[in-house]
Amino acid sequence: MQRQGQVIVDCHCHAGIGDGLTGPWDTEAHLPRYLERAKRAGIDRTVVFPTFDSDYAVANRRVARIVDASRGRLYGFAFVHAVRDAGRVSALVREAVERYGFRGIKVHRHDARISREICEAARQFGVPVLYDPVGEVGPVELVAGEYPDVRFVIPHLGSFDDDWAAQVAMIGLLIRHDNIYVDTSAVRRFDLLAEAARRRPRRVLFGSDGPWLHPGVELAKVRLLRLRQADEQLVLGGNALRLIDPREPPRVSGARRRRRPGPTATG
Repeated sequence: MQRQGQVIVDCHCHAGIGDGLTGPWDTEAHLPRYLERAKRAGIDRTVVFPTFDSDYAVANRRVARIVDASRGRLYGFAFVHAVRDAGRVSALVREAVERYGFRGIKVHRHDARISREICEAARQFGVPVLYDPVGEVGPVELVAGEYPDVRFVIPHLGSFDDDWAAQVAMIGLLIRHDNIYVDTSAVRRFDLLAEAARRRPRRVLFGSDGPWLHPGVELAKVRLLRLRQADEQLVLGGNALRLIDPREPPRVSGARRRRRPGPTATG
């Protein structure tokens, strides 16, 4: 049961279409069924970003239309590719932040390892980076130390594939670095998730990995952690809102934020 006044934020959901056609992850992420499930579960807001795509500028534009049509229900993150987008990451993030009102950056090890260029863009625009390392958590230690003023959200406690060693290592990273967060999406090793939430409740965010995983099921998992009420509220929404609250515009270093019309909603 949702407590009065509590805002629940799903920090991890895909949206739009892709052009890979090898699986759902690069083909389609339709939201209507997800949004109905989220509504029934009591989830108020959701962070969305594109599926895998051969051109993230195009994919981000598609997601911007979806976010714009949601009238505040969705927050957007810009997907970037560390290698393919090299040399234009700052431009992509600037467009996403200043034109679309996006709240962060999404990066995936499936594409390439996170780069200095991406970290510098996150620092420049004052937005967090959600980086899926696919179990390769060593570089997370490095970027957290090199960029202590950038917030890094590591989904799946470091491994969607249930890599026990990677998830244990992520708990250690949570303890050592105040700029590292993790999300709860698709974490099946419940005791490790419970340990992370118990030891660092201000660094754990609820996420579902929708629309392919059921947000109600993922939310129930967090409820079953039986956290103290204050800590549960942080995990379910408070921590995410601190990172992406739209009432506080992203910081743009060396430039005044320009407000331009967003893309027209096309569905």
